[in-house]
Amino acid sequence: MLPREYDTQVCSVARALEVVGERWSLLVVRSVMLGCHRFDDLQAILGVTRSVLSARLKRLEAEGVIERRPYQDRPVRHEYHLTEKGRGLWPVITHLMLWGDEHYPEPGGTPWILEHRDCGGQPDAGLACDRCGEPLGPRDIRARPNPAVAAVTGA
Repeated sequence: MLPREYDTQVCSVARALEVVGERWSLLVVRSVMLGCHRFDDLQAILGVTRSVLSARLKRLEAEGVIERRPYQDRPVRHEYHLTEKGRGLWPVITHLMLWGDEHYPEPGGTPWILEHRDCGGQPDAGLACDRCGEPLGPRDIRARPNPAVAAVTGA
C-alpha cells in the first residue's frame, strides 16, 4: 500500500488519488453526481458492502467532497450531496465516462445518457453541448439510464 504522505514526491495526481483513486470512492462520487443520494440506494446501485460504502462515504465527507444532509428525523437519516469541491470532479468523471463509452461500449449503447437541461444536447469531448455549443457543468446536465442497455444487461 502506498503511503499517504509524499515527502519525496511533489505530485498533485498522487494526492488526488488518495481521495478519489480507489474504485468505490470514485463510483460513489459518480453515483451521487448522477442523482443517487441515499445510503441504501447507493449500496444497491454499486453492489458494495455496507462497511465499504460507509468507510468511503466517511472519507469523502472528511475530505470535503460530499456532505451529509438530514432528510428524516425519526430515525435520523441522511442524504449525500456533492460539495463545490465534489462538483469540481464533474469534468474528470464525465471524461472518464465518455472514454469508457468509446473504448468499452455496452451492447445497447452508453449506460447513461447525459442531456443538456436547456436543449437536450449531449456533452462533446470539450464538455460543451453538441447542439447549442454552451459550456456544460454539473448543474446543466440531466442524466438518465439508457433503457436499451438495461434491457440487454438486465440492470
